[in-house]
Amino acid sequence: MAQARRALNTRKVGHAGTLDPMATGLLTLGVGASTRLLTYLVGLDKQYTATIRLGSATHTDDAEGEVTFRAEPGALSRITEDDIRAHVALLTGTISQRPSSVSAIKVQGKRAHERVREGEDVVLPSRTVTISRFDIAGIRRTDTALEVDVVVDCSSGTYIRALARDIGDALEVGGHLSALRRTRVGPFSVAAAVAPDDIAEIALVPAAQVASALFPHVTVSNDVARDIVHGKKVFVDVPNAPLVATLDGDGVLIALLSVTNGIGRVEIGFPNV
Repeated sequence: MAQARRALNTRKVGHAGTLDPMATGLLTLGVGASTRLLTYLVGLDKQYTATIRLGSATHTDDAEGEVTFRAEPGALSRITEDDIRAHVALLTGTISQRPSSVSAIKVQGKRAHERVREGEDVVLPSRTVTISRFDIAGIRRTDTALEVDVVVDCSSGTYIRALARDIGDALEVGGHLSALRRTRVGPFSVAAAVAPDDIAEIALVPAAQVASALFPHVTVSNDVARDIVHGKKVFVDVPNAPLVATLDGDGVLIALLSVTNGIGRVEIGFPNV
């Protein structure tokens, strides 16, 4: 975030969900008035590639935490690929998941990870999440671990670290993440992302393009656009929708309208985007 602010010479930069400290991949940012779109990105489904290490557990459920359990010698040799696939299948679909204790979830106004660092024993309540894809891309054995490469498509709020923990617990050998990369947020892919060092040199994705990927969209005349900018209700020939991305004749996003019976009402305006 700080790097983006410096590169773009603006303080108004926001994000739609941070990454875990050890994670890499896609971080979606908004600049200027486009930060108003970020709230609609937070809840989008996501895709990750990850490596689950079976054979030990950590207090963070990832490789940055302290080891709290190690499997006995020989325990891993008894685990078959079918065993792993069976437990992956059990964690696919709509499931109840207990978030990792070392997380950003607030408990009585304080982040859970802050409470853990202060020595508290934090157990967060389970929540319902959806794992629409949980594929095994590869399995590798070492003397002390089973490394399982996976691809996960999931709903917002899913903890991939918790998937690793739960598979390790179910197999009674412990489990945590040794690698994590976010590859997609809704319709936005890491393949189209830019490296932090290149932000200043790369043209930002126009707000109109982002909004049109998220909502139905309509282009209006300059006269109608002027009325919208002034906050007036306008007629738009589109079906009823809670939010419609509205572009002027130059393709610039001017507002998100709620539309009922052809009448559009300004919900969020986008000056100078």
